[in-house]
Amino acid sequence: MSPRERSMVPRAEFDSYYGRPILKRPTWKVPDVPAYLTLGGAAGASAVVAAGAELAGRPELARAARRNAAIAALAGTGALVHDLGRPERFLHMLRVLKPTSPLSVGSWILAPFSALSAAAVASDVSGRLPRLGRLAGAGAAVLGPALATYTAVLFADTAVPAWHEAYPELPFIFAGSALASGAGAALVTTAAAECGPVRHTAALGAAIELAASRRVERRLGLVGEPYREPGRARSLLQAGKLLTAGGVATVLVGRRSRTLSAVGGLTLLAASFLTRLGIFEAGVASAEDPRYTVAPQRARMAERGAREGTPSGRPLGTAG
Repeated sequence: MSPRERSMVPRAEFDSYYGRPILKRPTWKVPDVPAYLTLGGAAGASAVVAAGAELAGRPELARAARRNAAIAALAGTGALVHDLGRPERFLHMLRVLKPTSPLSVGSWILAPFSALSAAAVASDVSGRLPRLGRLAGAGAAVLGPALATYTAVLFADTAVPAWHEAYPELPFIFAGSALASGAGAALVTTAAAECGPVRHTAALGAAIELAASRRVERRLGLVGEPYREPGRARSLLQAGKLLTAGGVATVLVGRRSRTLSAVGGLTLLAASFLTRLGIFEAGVASAEDPRYTVAPQRARMAERGAREGTPSGRPLGTAG
């Protein structure tokens, strides 16, 4: 169509019966769920940091990271239980392991991780059963990456357009943010001289997170509007990006300063929370607007119809 030509068909406006959203708005509580996502990511990454520090011969960093993992896992479990409303609901989630349910699998990741990280800290503090304590710490480190990223799979497994369509990138965003926040927690609780490897971990996590976030904004098209168009989600995500970049810059510049390291670490933790809260709000916005549900469905139907030789998406010769 040339610039002078105008379409005679008005731009489509998508609506639903009685003006109600097609999808049910996510009912998870704020700040409970974003806090759980942040703490779970920091806990999983901290367990990995602790295992790496143990292998590298940095006992102070290893002890601090193990404690960070246990505290974050405990606090995250508390946030999850508060969102559920009653503690027994979390216990009911452990009655059956359902491999096809990210929520069920995640519950079975969180429970043993919390127990193993707590056992590792108990052994470290008491000085008893050191071998079992190190084994528990290693077990938590094995579960750490899964704890940090399973929530991304949980989001992507829903029908919420902004989450579902971003399924290839969300695990990388969550993993990168978890690395940065886990490193940030270590920078807050450990002497600056011990944190050389942690600074590189923070930079790596930030790079992964920012690259994956940029890809979401560019790839999703219409469904990606809540991530990039003016609104609450975009404001939160932009603030998270700025804090992530600023936190990494602070910890790299303040290599010898305990104060700057702690400030940078706290900044990275705040950035992780804002990033997850922004992703949550983007999902809410996409669920409330019918066009983010209808437009992708129509596009998939048209694509299938073109592939099968009929605009309806049904093979030629079949009944309507």
